[in-house]
Amino acid sequence: MAHAQFHKNQRVYVRPVGTWAQVERVIPHWTKGLEAPIRIHYDVGLGREFSPDELQAETETKSVSDEGEQWRVTRARNKWQTDAETASHPYPGTHPVVMTGETDWGGWRVPGAEYALAPVRIERQARMIATAPRMTSIVRKLAEWATKSPKSVPESLSELVRESRETITALDNSGQ
Repeated sequence: MAHAQFHKNQRVYVRPVGTWAQVERVIPHWTKGLEAPIRIHYDVGLGREFSPDELQAETETKSVSDEGEQWRVTRARNKWQTDAETASHPYPGTHPVVMTGETDWGGWRVPGAEYALAPVRIERQARMIATAPRMTSIVRKLAEWATKSPKSVPESLSELVRESRETITALDNSGQ
């Protein structure tokens, strides 16, 4: 019994050809009497069907902070619009979801209507959110370095250090 490893409109790397392509069709191969297909192939528009082991999913964007948080951008199917309606989007047929935990069900999502208004802006926001733990770690390290050795901070960086400290204070004291 086989389960689909990729979905329609997902971007995949086609190893035998050495190029990126988009899954156009998921093709299950059924046998009479079974409840699930025995194997699944994928049409990526390159003239033949490919098996799952010939394809590789696009790697997820991950962010790791000093606290060990791992946030990543994944793709979710667009349930309310057809692929033709979303052909101008960066990733037609899908929208970004930022997973902020170990599981693949928690995190940040954007309403489909908002994504349809500005897909490029929303894609950038998703990447910004996913990299927030790493950026926070960098800002903390800059502020710590300036605190440990204030005489070695060049004048040109003093404003940046001040902003780093204010940002950390705002982040740590939010909601209090």
